Amino acid sequence: MIEMENRSGIYSPQPAGYTVFIPNPLPPNPPINLNDIELAKLLSEANREIGRLDGVAYILPNPDLFVYMYIRKEAVLSSQIEGTQASLIDILEFGEENIKSAPMDIKETVNYIRALDYGLERLESLPVSLRLIKEIHSILLKGTRGGKRNPGEFRKIQNWIGPQDSGLNSATFVPPPVPDMVKAMNDLELFIHNENALPILIKVGLVHCQFETIHPFLDGNGRIGRLLITFLLCQQKIINSPLLYLSFYFKKNRTEYYDWLMKVRNKGDWEGWLKFFLKGIIEVSKQATRTARDILELQMKYKEKVIQSINSPNALRLLDLLYLKPILTITEAANELDLSYPATSNLFERLISLGILKEKTARQRNKSFAFLDYLEILNDKI
Repeated sequence: MIEMENRSGIYSPQPAGYTVFIPNPLPPNPPINLNDIELAKLLSEANREIGRLDGVAYILPNPDLFVYMYIRKEAVLSSQIEGTQASLIDILEFGEENIKSAPMDIKETVNYIRALDYGLERLESLPVSLRLIKEIHSILLKGTRGGKRNPGEFRKIQNWIGPQDSGLNSATFVPPPVPDMVKAMNDLELFIHNENALPILIKVGLVHCQFETIHPFLDGNGRIGRLLITFLLCQQKIINSPLLYLSFYFKKNRTEYYDWLMKVRNKGDWEGWLKFFLKGIIEVSKQATRTARDILELQMKYKEKVIQSINSPNALRLLDLLYLKPILTITEAANELDLSYPATSNLFERLISLGILKEKTARQRNKSFAFLDYLEILNDKI
């Protein structure tokens, strides 16, 4: 087989009989056609919808709580793309503090939460870079099924993408060999740091696709690639709160997503990929805006209900706590609110009578209760 080259890179046959893809550095050459009418319209709409999402997040009584829960929703969706079965309810019910005895699916999802939290905090002192990517990867894989696959280190052997029983010669796609991978990652870092004239959303779309093509790790590339989208959007101040995640869109359009990655590699169709990417930005921005508005309506409705029916500061404190911990026991709530068990139990009974809380378990002792209306909003699209 002879070498095949296009705008995005070159397919290079190897002596062992398989063919690798070596990507060209970004930005693409010829440049992205920003005069493409459809691409320009999608870019404008994507920026507009992100602005709306940013605006609605600000009017929430406690936007940090919304961010807290949305990060957990994203962790569940992104991990489900990789085959985990943990749900948002599982994560909230099991807790994140003591996960040593947790099922592996929950551990991997909690690791995603920790990696995302760590990365967002680290961005305050360290820009998106190879160093940060490795640090995030180390947290993501710690103590999981990928824990023995060099967490925090770029691969030192050839990897491939394909069905579980495939090998290099029957793989769907073979990323660049190690020396080319190292060069490609260094080039990608330079592109990320370069203050070029490309619109930020276009740049983020290019980076995500290029990272997935390079596939620098033995495991966790998909999750790291999706995290990169969030980190770059936050670093570039495109969105003030980390509320924009594409995992739902990629999961829903999984086949099309992988098809577009391959079209870039096979045909150099960057514009087609970017249109797909921007459609995702628009869709998830609209969805997150609706979710924020639904939560705001719920907060106003139940706050008014509690004030009219109970008119107790501690009842309002319990209601606020439920937005952070929508599944909890009376003992947990008593500890959080620094109240006696009988006083907290009485508050639970009052919220149950108002239809705000519902018993989740039929146990005689240590029963757990759920804020189902809130969970229903959060669970939408999972």
